[in-house]
Amino acid sequence: MSENIKKGKSEKSKGKKPVFPKKDVKKGFKKEDKKILKKKDVAIEKAEDLDDSISSEEETIKGPVTSKAIDDWTPKTELGRLVKEGKINTIDEILDRGRAILEEEIVDALLPNMNVDLLMIGQAKGKFGGGQKRVFRQTQKKTEEGNKPHFCTCAVCGDGNGHVGVGIGKAKETVPAREKAIRKSKMNIFKIRRGCGSWVCNCAEPHSIPYKVVGKCSSVIIELLPAPKGKGLVVEKEIAKILEKAGIKDVWCRVEGQTRNKLTLVNATVDALKKLTLMKVSPEQRKALGIVDGAMKIEAEEELTAKAVLPVKEGTSASTN
Repeated sequence: MSENIKKGKSEKSKGKKPVFPKKDVKKGFKKEDKKILKKKDVAIEKAEDLDDSISSEEETIKGPVTSKAIDDWTPKTELGRLVKEGKINTIDEILDRGRAILEEEIVDALLPNMNVDLLMIGQAKGKFGGGQKRVFRQTQKKTEEGNKPHFCTCAVCGDGNGHVGVGIGKAKETVPAREKAIRKSKMNIFKIRRGCGSWVCNCAEPHSIPYKVVGKCSSVIIELLPAPKGKGLVVEKEIAKILEKAGIKDVWCRVEGQTRNKLTLVNATVDALKKLTLMKVSPEQRKALGIVDGAMKIEAEEELTAKAVLPVKEGTSASTN
């Protein structure tokens, strides 16, 4: 019996040791144990960084995800039911009444030519702060289990004809953060006012903004100025994406404050664009500056194209004669 008991004890003693060393309350870890823990932490951090970089590269190549088909859409709000029944045909009817859009499919149904783009608000890890720009801004929380990353994205949507929206999405993974940003950008859509306020041009076409406007967010102050036709967008690259989606082709700008934070810069531009529709304008000034609120009608676009083409034909005919 004694032999069997000894054998049993020896078999139990052959069990596996715990992965992490035990910690004494008074003495703490030994030097050898500390080295083992440091190596494991470094390996875990490297694996997480590699996974994040691979996933971000794959998602930037794929691009933004489109919404579901409108035919399969079952509206949950009264506004959505009116849109699907065909009682509301334009998005200006909703925006003029100040009604809240709570479903992204409403915008997809009323603006089928909508384009979505993601802004470069983040930066990859690099030596001396020289990392490459990224769509996702990553933050980490230090815990006993390890690093817990969070991602933030910013999306812009617009039809290029007086309507634009900006949304910010945050999540623990990249794909849901991107989907949140796209969904919020469609629900935050608003209309802007366009015109020609440049004294150099005076063409009365809605290629720029009609007057100077100032927007502010935190320490950033941005001032948008009307520019003559053909000048282009003399602004930062990420702001240019917003103005292109809104249908503005020529503009100057002046910026003050901490512009390295792209989110505050984007919010300041949105504040400036929303102030365009707040100013009261007389009908005489509307004709002189060619002011258009929201979408421009097809008939007006055809008239402007005809005016731009006719003088060229007359000049060519005169030169030939």
